[in-house]
Amino acid sequence: MNDEIIAEVHAIKDAIGLKYAENLDALFEELKRGEAELRAAGVTIIAPPLDPASLPTSALQRTRFAHR
Repeated sequence: MNDEIIAEVHAIKDAIGLKYAENLDALFEELKRGEAELRAAGVTIIAPPLDPASLPTSALQRTRFAHR
């Protein structure tokens, strides 16, 4: 199967891998720098929940995932 979107995602992933030479620490530092720039520009960054399993589920979530 030749999917343009999948090919583009793989190309982006490969470019990121080359840029950071598979160094996850460098990638993480770049993400933190970008996040700091967004905050400085006034963008609200919402932190993920510490324990997603402890969050209440909505009726929509129960319905959406019930058929899996």
